[in-house]
Amino acid sequence: MAGTNEQRAGLLSGFGAYGLWGLVPLFWPLLKPSGAIEILAHRMVWSLAVVGIALLALRRWAWIGELVRQPKKLGLIAVAAAVITVNWGLYIWSVNNGHVVEASLGYFINPLVTIAMGVLLLGERLRPVQWVAVGTGVAAVLVLAIGYGRPPWISLTLAFSFATYGLVKKKVNMGGLESLSAETAVLFVPALGYLLWLGAQGDATFVSAGAGHAALLAATGVVTAAPLVLFGAAAIRVPLSTLGLLQYLAPVFQFGLGILYFHEAMPPERWAGFALVWLALTLLTWDALRTARRTKTQAARLAASAQRLPHQLPADGSSSPYAAQGQ
Repeated sequence: MAGTNEQRAGLLSGFGAYGLWGLVPLFWPLLKPSGAIEILAHRMVWSLAVVGIALLALRRWAWIGELVRQPKKLGLIAVAAAVITVNWGLYIWSVNNGHVVEASLGYFINPLVTIAMGVLLLGERLRPVQWVAVGTGVAAVLVLAIGYGRPPWISLTLAFSFATYGLVKKKVNMGGLESLSAETAVLFVPALGYLLWLGAQGDATFVSAGAGHAALLAATGVVTAAPLVLFGAAAIRVPLSTLGLLQYLAPVFQFGLGILYFHEAMPPERWAGFALVWLALTLLTWDALRTARRTKTQAARLAASAQRLPHQLPADGSSSPYAAQGQ
């Protein structure tokens, strides 16, 4: 019963995390007249404040001393911070400039880009279905390029930056809260410096746009940290395959908002491109579930064989591993 409750809590946390990420396009327009870079800088500053409070509450700060003594790891943290800055900044700009659908595409094709990077950078080998999925994804990008009259650079930049971020995070191997704390600490000084410079120029909206606007800018820290906390709770309670399926909730919500709420255009050629992307993701999901089921079945067979083996030994024990040692 306890296991069922844990899994239910994990599923709810996963829905909460990806649901919040999917609905966040509703939040960024509320921050106008702030520009994307100003919003990004506030997001960095207030995120550090939120995770700092969380670390103090949980008394999880022993890792800081260990991290400081590892220059290579610090370098990777700096790379992760730089890459996520590009991702965050472009996403905010996309939402506030009428490109929600194209931004959602970036997170749809992110799994395909991650797989391609695994092949090119890590020498991973793909199964035939995975090759078909990647090829279908490439065809989708070509169709969308024709539909947009240009390469879908917003989608590609978001997908490649987030895939690179995931690759670096894999090498850093830190917990979600600790990793976000380290990354926002790296970003804090330049972000705060930019906000102070903006204020000195008289262009900052934090004070000039009123207390309500200032509160919304400060809330960017909670908007950033809350889904990450929920994601962390889900990651330790539900299988990785389930988490992989839940990840599609965010771009589905974003896509739906782009069409139904922001009323962005979707001519036939874009529908065709998105349909190819969804076909590629369906193939990937089917292959992953089939492989996981096969692996589980093989493991069960091996376990059953191991349990039967002792009962199949001769009565004199001549097949015992100790027989050759004279025991």
